[in-house]
Amino acid sequence: MNDHRTTAHPALTDGLAAATAGHPPTVADVLALPVLAAGQPHVVTGVAHLDRPVRWVHITELTDPASFLKGGELVLTTGMPLPDDTAGVRRYVDELADVPAAALVIELVRRYHRPPDALVHACHARGLPLITLAKDVNFLEVTQVVHSLILGNQAEAMRRTQRIHEAFTALTLRGAGPEEVVRAAAEMSGHTVVLENLMHQALMCEPSGITVEEALCDWEERSREIPFGAGGSGTAGRLVAPVEYQGERWGRVVMLPAPGADGQAFAPEPVTVLERTAMALTVARLIHSTPWERTAHRNALQDLAGQRHRSPGDAQARIAALGLPTEDRRYRAILVGLPTADESAVLEGRLSQELQAAGAQALVGELAPGRLGVLLALRPTQPWRPAVEQVGGSTRALASQAIVTVGSEVTDLRDSARSFHEAARVAEATPPGQPLPPDRSFHELSDIGLRRLLYALREDTRIQDYAERRLGRLIDHDSRHGSELLTTLRLYLDAAGNKTTAARRGGLSRETVYQRLRTIERLVDCDLESGENRTELHVALTALDVLRFRADGGQGT
Repeated sequence: MNDHRTTAHPALTDGLAAATAGHPPTVADVLALPVLAAGQPHVVTGVAHLDRPVRWVHITELTDPASFLKGGELVLTTGMPLPDDTAGVRRYVDELADVPAAALVIELVRRYHRPPDALVHACHARGLPLITLAKDVNFLEVTQVVHSLILGNQAEAMRRTQRIHEAFTALTLRGAGPEEVVRAAAEMSGHTVVLENLMHQALMCEPSGITVEEALCDWEERSREIPFGAGGSGTAGRLVAPVEYQGERWGRVVMLPAPGADGQAFAPEPVTVLERTAMALTVARLIHSTPWERTAHRNALQDLAGQRHRSPGDAQARIAALGLPTEDRRYRAILVGLPTADESAVLEGRLSQELQAAGAQALVGELAPGRLGVLLALRPTQPWRPAVEQVGGSTRALASQAIVTVGSEVTDLRDSARSFHEAARVAEATPPGQPLPPDRSFHELSDIGLRRLLYALREDTRIQDYAERRLGRLIDHDSRHGSELLTTLRLYLDAAGNKTTAARRGGLSRETVYQRLRTIERLVDCDLESGENRTELHVALTALDVLRFRADGGQGT
């Protein structure tokens, strides 16, 4: 035991500040105060427990001081009342430890010049910090200084609590949505905050000091460790508070411990933050009519399609926490373009229900006004076409002018952005009213031919310039003279350069076709017998059709 009596804790000589504002000072904080440091304090036992909060200071010369304590007191004594016998000393320490007292400080000036072995053994056995003072200290002055510190911190804690209440009141009054409320909770508490529904699906997560992957890994399994209805920190080191909707339990908000603080109790301020968060979310649930599951799916799909996740692990953990399987899956993206945003909102809910009823596992969400995104998570042997046909059929039943496009299959969730990108490319190359193949209700990348490729590029001024350079003189000639050179060129190119076929299809004499073709060759300055020239003119004519489709609402010529 000699080592314990002579070892000084580093906190005693580090010149620590009194305490973090708004929190009770610890034993180490108090020992670092000049008023106690002047007594040359030494930690004899309980070095590992110097982080205990000190809630009050109690001076005593009684043999049974525990009856006057409530817990958390720093007990100061000269040692005069200590029993002489070992059993009495053990009882004295046991009573202090049972309260429990924060620490016992004994002055080695009057009765003792070294701590009794019985006292050291008893404190060591109970984990009670025992601190000795080698010099005389004014206990009254210690009490005044520490109590002033404690009361000041309590006042600061009250001010901080008031600021928390004011902040959440402001959020509620301006109708803040759930994302803003959860974000504010994480910022004010310094803890990760998660909002989950009754199915233990993490709809929103605002990490603090950790990654989304660390926060949501195996979320459902970890969440079920604390049954719904349990309050406080439960048995898993997390703080939970219920969120209600129209008087019934809807879900709960969960606060995770700070990194490295597993097993430690939450400070009062995070508890207050969580309580106010639950209240604000309950109000927000009444104000915001869109189901939060739908909002969560939208946000997740937007982040996947836009590759906005910090890491692939974050993306996988977030999607899995929403209930979509991520192990041994194949993924395929679907985009649905609708004429109006109102139809988009209706279809979003309908598709979620119908896909679920059909046994297809998918996330459905609005990516932009009038555009829905669907991410299918397929088992290794599960065919993808039935699920896509389900989407296509439901969409066309609601809006016949809707456009459904599908991207290629990917085996890694991180590549789902590529599938969304391909579906978007197909959508860009699909004009309104584009006929569907006879055997399906959606468009895919293999459907994109020259005409649809040029349609996708129609805003590119280089395409516009090319069409004008190759065909502008023909268009001008037809406009000035009422001729039909452009129509004749189309007949000729559609007939693959066969003049007889072109004349028959156009109801023209062969001589008329020959004459017009010679005029065309002169105006465009090229030989129409050249296959390369015919190809260039065919591309220009197709581009012109696409550009006129855009300009006159779909009436290409």
